Order: sequence, then C-alpha cells, then structure tokens
Amino acid sequence: MTTRTRFAPSPTGYLHIGGARTALFSWAYARRHGGTFILRIEDSDVERSTPEAVQGILDGMAWLGLDYDEGPFYQMQRMDRYQAVLQKMLDKGDAYYCYTAPDELDAMREAQRARGEKPRYDGRWRPEPGKNLPTPPQGITPVVRFKTPLTGTTEWHDLVKGHIVFENNELDDLIIARADGTPTYNFCVVVDDWDMGITHVIRGDDHVNNTPRQINILKTLNATVPQYAHLSMILGDNGQKLSKRHGAVSVMQYEEDGYLPEAVVNYLARLGWSHGDAEIFSAQQLVEWFDLDHITPSAAQFNSEKLRWLNQHYIKLADNSRLAVWVRKYLTAHGVTPTDTPALEAVIALYKERVATLVELAHEAKVFYGEVHPAQELLDTQLVPEAIPVLRELAGRFVDVVWEAPALAALIKELLAKHNLKMPKLAMPLRVMLVGQTHTPSVDAVLALLPREVVLARMKKYL
Repeated sequence: MTTRTRFAPSPTGYLHIGGARTALFSWAYARRHGGTFILRIEDSDVERSTPEAVQGILDGMAWLGLDYDEGPFYQMQRMDRYQAVLQKMLDKGDAYYCYTAPDELDAMREAQRARGEKPRYDGRWRPEPGKNLPTPPQGITPVVRFKTPLTGTTEWHDLVKGHIVFENNELDDLIIARADGTPTYNFCVVVDDWDMGITHVIRGDDHVNNTPRQINILKTLNATVPQYAHLSMILGDNGQKLSKRHGAVSVMQYEEDGYLPEAVVNYLARLGWSHGDAEIFSAQQLVEWFDLDHITPSAAQFNSEKLRWLNQHYIKLADNSRLAVWVRKYLTAHGVTPTDTPALEAVIALYKERVATLVELAHEAKVFYGEVHPAQELLDTQLVPEAIPVLRELAGRFVDVVWEAPALAALIKELLAKHNLKMPKLAMPLRVMLVGQTHTPSVDAVLALLPREVVLARMKKYL
C-alpha cells in the first residue's frame, strides 16, 4: 500500500513551531517511503478561520521547503460530500437527531457532577429497540449525533505512544453536525481521511482523545482505519507550555528574525526525534533516516540557544550572494541603501562567521553604508591623548598607501613599532571611529573594505 500522509492545520492562527514539526514529520515520512504528502486546510470553523491565516500556512510551508503532492484541499469546498455521508448515516440508523436544548444539556451535566459522575450526554434521544422517544419539541433545531458503541473497547497501537485503549461506555454520542447543519471537526476529519486514503495520521497528542471517536466512525463507514502516531507536546525554554516568549511564534517570524529555513528544519527534526548522535543534517538526510520508531513519547523542550547555534552553522556554510539578498532587503527596509563599494557580498564574507542571525549580520553590514555615530563613552575611552598624534600620522599616511589589506596591515605595524605601542592602542580607537565599536574582524580587513575617502572622512571627524 502506498504511504499517504497529511498535514491538516486549521487556519485560525499562524503556522507555529508545533504545527511546523507535525508538517515536517508527515512530509519526511511520506518522502522516506516514496509516498504522497497531502496538505488539507481544515477551515470548517468559519468564524475563526481567516484568509490571512491560510496564506501564513502556505507561506510557512513554502519557506520550510515542505512541498506537498496533493492539495491544498479546503473543507468548506467539500460540504456536499459531508452532507451526503451524514444522510447515509441517518438513513442507516448510525446517526440520529438530538433535540436536547443547550440549557437542558447544562442542567444534565450539572446533575451528573453533583452525583460524582463524569458529565456526558445521556443518550435521551438515541433510538433503541423498544425505546419510545419523546415528541420533538417545537422551536428546537436538532443536532446530529453519532451512535457510539455502548460496549467493548476502541484500541489501537500508536506508533509513538504504544498500545492505547478506551472503554466505549466512556465515550458519549458525539455531535457530528451542528444545528445549522454544518458538520463538526471530528466528522470532517474522518470523511477526509477516508476519501483521501490516508494511511498514517501523524499529529499532536492533543488529538489522542479524538482518536477513538474517529476510529468508531471510520469502522461504521466500513472505511480503512489509518495508523496513528501522536507526537508529544513541545515545551518552551522555561519547561512550561510554549508561549510567544518561549518559541510559540509564527514560523515566518523566524524568517523575519534572520533564521535560515534549513536551520529551522534541522532544529525541528531534533525536537523529539533522533538519529544516533547526529545533530546537524540536511533535509535530504532527514528523509533518508526518518522513521517513527525513534520519536520519543516524552515532551520535547524548545531551546532557543540551540537554534541560534544551528543557524550560525548554516550561515557560515551559506553562499554569500544568497545571504546578500536577505541582508539587502533588511537594510533597505531600515532606510540604508547598500552601494557597490564595498560590495555587500564582501562585507558578508568578512562578518558571517561572527553572527548567529541574519539580523545581526545586517547590523554589522550597515556601518559600511551609512552614518556612524560612536557612543561618546567609547570615544572618551579610546581616543586618549597618547593615541591621537599616532592616529593623525596614520591618517596622513593613508592618503597614498596602497589600499589593500596587506599594505594597510604593514603600515599599522610600522607605526606601532615606531611609537612603541601595542596593537589595541591603535586598532581600538580606529575601529571606534570607523564603525562605532571596539570588536570587529582584523582592522586591516575592515579598512580595506571601506573606501579610502570614507576612512579619511570618518577619522577627520574625530581627530
């Protein structure tokens, strides 16, 4: 049987880290087994679904490189199919109309709690042999409920969590269509998985309680029940549920914050899955290695510093021209226009091993293309009286020296020897005047990148 997986987000918010990991694992499993990966947008919650959220999901998938073979399918475009299946279930007696009013349900559950029972629908409108149902009340539009088996168990071997068993008498009769006729989430999912021939459902473990209900409906429809793999939740840096402060942000926020997609994919893959001790690997390697046996059933913990470390690694490997596209876009958005001198790719080559994000890289690059305003404290600390005459002499020699790093380095060493100074006494104030900071790559490399006239103008301003 051909492996068919799906990623089925609800467009009620952005594509966050948890959803992205689910998509990645579903994609990798399908690719690993030469199968089909399907994207399905579960937009049946009309009040909360938005076009912006749909676009955010599509953008996030594209940025991560998670290409899908079929879809995107939209539930709202499949309403006729759901209605047809609902009607067949009603005709066969597998579902029924329930006229219990909301306040009646509330009173029922309150009474059950008072008796120390689990609050649940009591089946008062469920048709049974020999049971006389009440006359449908006036003014109440019924919902449709599924006739859940009253006895036995519903069980499955979860590919992550192992064997799971639910007692059917613990499951009440699920509403599968609302009073306005729209089908509910659990019903739509079942019909979709059935129609699309899904063989493996990989999703978060917040769906474990939905699974026995969905299995029972699938069996009633004589549909093949897929295999299930429920992924444990992801905790934030602080060990608590993910929050915006601790990783629960849009996938596209990571792009905006200067992360490379290959770093995020690599990091997501290691959130609850492993291949030996491998920490760094490509998406292609993930596909070659991926299985469900090595997904841990315990919660994974998000680690922002680990993600930064991976991003730093991938920035070092990335082509400078590719990084320049992102950095140029960032600089332009912040009012800085890179010129041809120095070439942005050359600046990136000099700084890329010193940063962890592209935002940091852009901050380093912008001093080469705009005004520099060193902090007065830095100027006061570095432009000490003994350094100023040497810096003035250096500026005079800069006028006709060959403007290349080796010649500039030789000139600086010559003046240091002449005045019996250590490198920091000259290099530190020079860095402050040129780029407004004390830590840079070698000062001769920074000088060589800046045009001669820019160096002289910046030095003159402070000398």
